Amino acid sequence: MRRIMFLVMAVLFMFFPLACAHGQETKPLPPDAKSTDQGTKTQDAKSTKIVDDREIRTLSGHSDWVRSVAFSPDGSKLASGSYDKTIKIWSVGDGREITTLSGHSNHVYSVAFSPDGSKLASGSWDKTIKIWSVGDGREIRTLYGYSSPVLSVAFSPDGSNLASGSADNTIKIWSVSDGREISTLSGHSSAVLSVAFSPDGGKLASGSDDKTIKIWSLGDGCEIRTLYGHSEFIKSVAFSPDGTKLASGSYDKTIKIWSVSDGREIRTLSGHSYPVRSVAFSPDGSKLASGSWDSTIKIWSVSDGREIRTLGKHSNDVNSVAFSPDGSKLASGSDDKTIKIWSVEGL
Repeated sequence: MRRIMFLVMAVLFMFFPLACAHGQETKPLPPDAKSTDQGTKTQDAKSTKIVDDREIRTLSGHSDWVRSVAFSPDGSKLASGSYDKTIKIWSVGDGREITTLSGHSNHVYSVAFSPDGSKLASGSWDKTIKIWSVGDGREIRTLYGYSSPVLSVAFSPDGSNLASGSADNTIKIWSVSDGREISTLSGHSSAVLSVAFSPDGGKLASGSDDKTIKIWSLGDGCEIRTLYGHSEFIKSVAFSPDGTKLASGSYDKTIKIWSVSDGREIRTLSGHSYPVRSVAFSPDGSKLASGSWDSTIKIWSVSDGREIRTLGKHSNDVNSVAFSPDGSKLASGSDDKTIKIWSVEGL
């Protein structure tokens, strides 16, 4: 099974980098001291009411797993990265495939639009990052520097820098204008599966196979703190729009919400029956979406941890979820080779 290949990936790419001396470790509190949501209970996926009437459309065109989806800043386009080595850009309005970007020699793991929507970044198993022109589909440049697959990419809020996480256990920060490598952040002891900039651009969060999340200061490139609490890989991290919270999705089947200021675990969201592969905050910060190997998407209330809705029409693992900029839609990418667009307005 292909899942097994991914689960052993960390073994293939391990070394032990050093972190900045002033980083803080946020250890898990005793169970009775955690600020968990007492109203959230573990549910079996089969007993959860699955609602399919909110699906707007299904986008088909990839010939292999869809690993990453991202909306353009104006919400008119959707990008998808696939194991078929391509990136596709779609029209959200009518589901039309606008263009296919080809150039990677191996699986595409992550895609991200620049804040102005003019560029798209892609990270690949071929150990490179490519930056594309959205307007004409032209490859602007390829960024080299990794000896292992690139598993996550994210633009800074001002669009000047790009962050990438790799199976070589490091994060790199790049200049978008000239492709120059600015810095390398070392501290994780296994593959870095997800990276996310804080809304103000001053911090970066990273989730890793080493079961930890690290928060970094981009001013000096040093580690601020390490968050402990998950019992398995952290596949996805996301900042809330106001920058006060961080969400993490893990192979331990849970989502955790953390306080960015002190690293405190606010609550744990339980309900998925298989690993959580993606998390995303709604633009207003009131909701959180999660995608899982159990083939479902769940929508949660951030304020109280309540599960609002389960969406489940994919026939295989859900690898990526993303809210539209206006918060009315949600996109999901799956191992069933499709992307679905859902209406989440009014939830």
